[in-house]
Amino acid sequence: MFAVPENTVAAPADLSLAHPVRVARELAADRTSWAHLLRYDPQQRFTELLDRTDGQEVWLLSWLPGQHTDLHDHGGATGAFTVVSGTLTERVIQHRTSEVLHTVVAGQSRVFGPNYVHQVHNDGPDPAVSIHVYRPGRARMTTYEHDPLDGLRGT
Repeated sequence: MFAVPENTVAAPADLSLAHPVRVARELAADRTSWAHLLRYDPQQRFTELLDRTDGQEVWLLSWLPGQHTDLHDHGGATGAFTVVSGTLTERVIQHRTSEVLHTVVAGQSRVFGPNYVHQVHNDGPDPAVSIHVYRPGRARMTTYEHDPLDGLRGT
């Protein structure tokens, strides 16, 4: 949540101009627009492209317990994700050597900027659902391995 008094900032009606976290949160709240697309895949996390414009991509993801991403970045993209249900853990590599874990529960969001290195996983006992927004879309991802002493190494 942001501590901004109502009517302080004019929110753009066009969601492609809104902050990525606003886009993710509004879509998370509008379950009827995507619930029919939601699936759970026991082999890998489920992903479904909800919207693609010249400036952004919006994805729906489901995570069964134990499912995760690789450690990765989104290149020069900025974005956000919002957890719709369940709990996800985000592992963030800071300053190329240290790592921080963030527990993200339903209704919470995380925001990221260019070259932000993270890994998202469902360590909980229940499935999780999240909405992800990337700007620009189709950004090239790099995957990494992390050694606490030597830092990041692209794979």
